[in-house]
Amino acid sequence: MMRFIRSAWVIARRDFTATVLSKSFIFFLIAPLLPLAFGGVFGSISARVTTRIARPVVAVIAPKADFDRLDRARTQLAEGISDDALVKIVSYSPEPDLAAQQRQLLASRDPPVRAVLSGDLDHPRIVGALAADDATIAQLKLLIATARAGKSETLIDIPVTASSDMSGSIVRDRELTAVFAQLFLFFITLLLAGMVLSQLIEEKSNKVIEVIAAAIPIDAMFVGKLIAMLSASVVGIVVWVSAGALFVELAKTGGVQSLPPPAVGWPAFLILGVIYFSTNYLLIGSVFMMIGSQATTSREVQTLSLPATFGQFFIFWLASKSIGAVDSPEGLAAAVFPLSSPMTMIARAAERPELWPHLVAILWQILWVAVILRAGASLFRKTVLKSGPRTRWRWRSARA
Repeated sequence: MMRFIRSAWVIARRDFTATVLSKSFIFFLIAPLLPLAFGGVFGSISARVTTRIARPVVAVIAPKADFDRLDRARTQLAEGISDDALVKIVSYSPEPDLAAQQRQLLASRDPPVRAVLSGDLDHPRIVGALAADDATIAQLKLLIATARAGKSETLIDIPVTASSDMSGSIVRDRELTAVFAQLFLFFITLLLAGMVLSQLIEEKSNKVIEVIAAAIPIDAMFVGKLIAMLSASVVGIVVWVSAGALFVELAKTGGVQSLPPPAVGWPAFLILGVIYFSTNYLLIGSVFMMIGSQATTSREVQTLSLPATFGQFFIFWLASKSIGAVDSPEGLAAAVFPLSSPMTMIARAAERPELWPHLVAILWQILWVAVILRAGASLFRKTVLKSGPRTRWRWRSARA
């Protein structure tokens, strides 16, 4: 047992160092950040354009007392809605030639006036490029009605009582967290699981893997390689999540909202997320390693890995059936099936507060990692190294 652990540790340390300290790993870390950077740049540009389009400027030609009432009404509505969602009003003193003043304001570019409101609050008039059912007209009607209704500058206080009962809206919100967690787990595993294949086929092509297999147990070599790739993947995820968190923090003023809190709470959910990513990567990586051990060229790897990649989409579809129905037959089947169990259980953590099913699921997934690794090592030993015990039909053929 100690020889197995030492051998696995040597392989894991060797592969992890060779992967993380290589130049290609830097480009591997940068590649997923480029779409995020471009998305942030174009998103900020589109957000500014959308804000300018969605927040029109209305020039108000009225005495200062009437404009102050409108401004107080707008402040009241902004406390309950959003300042960016409301029309912007700018005050102008009345001039003798009202028509000329209106034309001058509508032709203005700084600020870009969309409409001009004139007259008193009892008989308002609007001039501008607006239709009768325009949203700007609706907001102005609401502002005028609020200004005419009263002069209170603050909203009334409403007592709020917290309730522990889970309403339908909370259930729907937690389903959103479950969907996001499953998508994150699926795409990260899909992106990172190919590293096992590429490294294994590289060592098979230069005959290094035969030398390693002659020195240490095959099972220890497979375990060490999986641990090394898992550790390298964790390094990549830390970099990507940190960059994503920084982007969210910078874009928070643009309307980025946080996910609804999961049923088990954020600390337990994040811990379970790390564990389920590890078991999901080990399970998928074990399957990919079994496939890669049977290939001799890159073309064979692509041919064999294509069904496995499509199989991942099927597994994701099976796990997604459990969202909103974790105790249904489909949800229980997805939780029991080892390859879809991690994604199913992370969704359950978002929807249900019980923790004991996760302990059972983690032990079940670790058991299947050992089974798949054992089967892959045995298949590699028999088909590639030709060192496994002969089957009965081969013994009879040799005897004949």
